[in-house]
Amino acid sequence: MSELRVNGKTEDGDPVGVAPSMAAEVARLLGVPLQLVPFANPGLLADAAGTDAWDIGLLGADPLRSQTTAFTPAYCEIEASYLVPPGSRLKCVADVDQPGVTIAVSARSAYGLWLERNNQHATLLRCDGGGAALDSYLNEKVDALAGLRPGLIGDLAKAPGHVILPGGFMAVQQAIACGKGQPEAEAFLRNFVENAKASGLVASLIAQHKVQGLSVAPAA
Repeated sequence: MSELRVNGKTEDGDPVGVAPSMAAEVARLLGVPLQLVPFANPGLLADAAGTDAWDIGLLGADPLRSQTTAFTPAYCEIEASYLVPPGSRLKCVADVDQPGVTIAVSARSAYGLWLERNNQHATLLRCDGGGAALDSYLNEKVDALAGLRPGLIGDLAKAPGHVILPGGFMAVQQAIACGKGQPEAEAFLRNFVENAKASGLVASLIAQHKVQGLSVAPAA
């Protein structure tokens, strides 16, 4: 399954969104049935690499995850930014990494791993999943909530008056992963991703699912 939040679910409970649609196209080309396996957070998805839990995973490529997982080039980029309360002194993403600022973040997310490597002054409040991070942000009066822009846009429904800061502190490179040591699978998935970008498939799926804050990644 995918690190990117899905748009909803079917009547059967399967997730709906860009990543599930990409997985469905892979299955169609291979002529095999599709089984979507959800995980509570992206860290657990990454932990399952090389097991029988999944054949391909759709998640953000990250150097730490690359130790156990082979990634294609990105098929889309997802801007990560911050949600801040009304009247916050934080006006742009550059204001956030300073002493005395606490950031709620989903633990082991791609943008969370990036913040762990690059954040120098602010305090990270690591939460078990995006929903828990939003709850901590709202209930513990945290200064900022880190998240992917599509998810933060959805969070505004629970946080009226709050503001998403302009720009982003990084962009998650959403890719397709498989276990290492599978050269044929890696080559097939790499070609699939490049064709999906060049043919307009990725752009059409973004438009179809009406995902804001998501863009097609450049050709590799």
